[in-house]
Amino acid sequence: MQSFRIAVVALGMWVAGPAVLAAEVQVAVAANFTAPMQKIAPLFEADTGHKARLAFGSTGRFYAQIRNGAPFDVLLAADDETPARLEREGQGGSRFTYAIGRLVLWSRQPALVDDQGEVLRSGRFEKLALADPKLAPYGGAAIETLTKLGVVDTLRPRFVQGENIAQTWQFVATGNAQLGFVALSQVWADGRLKEGSAWLVPATLYSPIRQDALLLNRGRDNAAAGALLQYLRGDKARAILKAYGYAF
Repeated sequence: MQSFRIAVVALGMWVAGPAVLAAEVQVAVAANFTAPMQKIAPLFEADTGHKARLAFGSTGRFYAQIRNGAPFDVLLAADDETPARLEREGQGGSRFTYAIGRLVLWSRQPALVDDQGEVLRSGRFEKLALADPKLAPYGGAAIETLTKLGVVDTLRPRFVQGENIAQTWQFVATGNAQLGFVALSQVWADGRLKEGSAWLVPATLYSPIRQDALLLNRGRDNAAAGALLQYLRGDKARAILKAYGYAF
């Protein structure tokens, strides 16, 4: 009888094992990576038992929050400079590039944006949305593009600036700006443009948008944090990245 009870207890511990081992990871996610991460997170939970709690925003804002002690375990940035800076400052490690982003000029109007970006010289719009280049790497890429095209000073009075790329997309989506520079992932899904018209900005016009992940100090002993970083390198996550137009 005693041996039976021991066996039952052992079985109960074995069954409960995955739940006991499951953990949560607090993730700071760059705004451009919102849609892909919202698809990756439930797959991660189903496959590992761990749960990812997601917060979305600008990389620059996350930098300030992390420096001030915000309780994040992992940063998924929109650039490689911010994670490298945090690493140098002793805030984390195990940095790697999880995605390479692409910049696109987009409008909800089907015929407004041509496939060469000549609309920027045409004057057929009132407002041009872009993310704050001081906070959002995609905003920096937009300024770099406009500078190389020689139109940045001409168009500056028409700028509508978002704090992050999500707000920038919203300006265009709601019609507050006729067109804007956004992340390809925001307007692209399953290999096609979801709506409107767009110009995929040539990679020669801006520095590569290498988006790095960083394991922050708070997440070093968190099994879920390590598991998530590993999951982002896996086939399921990369298939989602590809569907949203990212390279890796």
